[in-house]
Amino acid sequence: MQHTTLIVPGFRGSGPAHWQTWFEAQLPNARRVSGIDWEQPVLPHWAQAVRDGIDRASGPVWLVAHSFGCLAAALAASQRRERVAGLLLVAPADPQRFTAQGLRNADTVPELPSLAHWIPRSPLGAPCLVVASTNDPWVRLSSAAYWAQCWGGQLENIGAAGHINVDSGHGPWPQGLALFKTLQAAQGDLPLGAITGLDRCRDKLPLQHREPA
Repeated sequence: MQHTTLIVPGFRGSGPAHWQTWFEAQLPNARRVSGIDWEQPVLPHWAQAVRDGIDRASGPVWLVAHSFGCLAAALAASQRRERVAGLLLVAPADPQRFTAQGLRNADTVPELPSLAHWIPRSPLGAPCLVVASTNDPWVRLSSAAYWAQCWGGQLENIGAAGHINVDSGHGPWPQGLALFKTLQAAQGDLPLGAITGLDRCRDKLPLQHREPA
């Protein structure tokens, strides 16, 4: 059965020079998720678009997501477990940077909770590789590692690579493509660095990632 690779960009999308666009040209049966307003990072809308993309595919789907798209991909995958072959999640944005209405900024009502409450904290049931860097302005490495653990994934720290986007020099990205192909080859070897159990994940969550009770 043919697999589809669904590309899920992050906030403000991935332009022609981005590694995700390069991936699309390199991978057979790859396409970008549609129906998303890239300037409005609203998690329910994005996750629904990813679910629709999974549902439209004729076979199992690989999700290749970046930044805020990782949050949408993880949520959609948790609701379409039987359809997702695996996930490559690159530079996942910190849910604390967003609310249900979008990007948290100076105008955001402080009482609005972050997205952390809505992000899955249990294994996604498919091979999952979270690629992160040590100097990403959108997420600390410790936060990326936490979410990788909760999703039953493996963390790949690639050093000082910024947000792993065009600004940090990641247009054509052979290293990323090699990681994706390694992930695909490991599809049958679950768990892939899995740490199971919702309570265990919550207990390990740094204080700044917890919501008030």
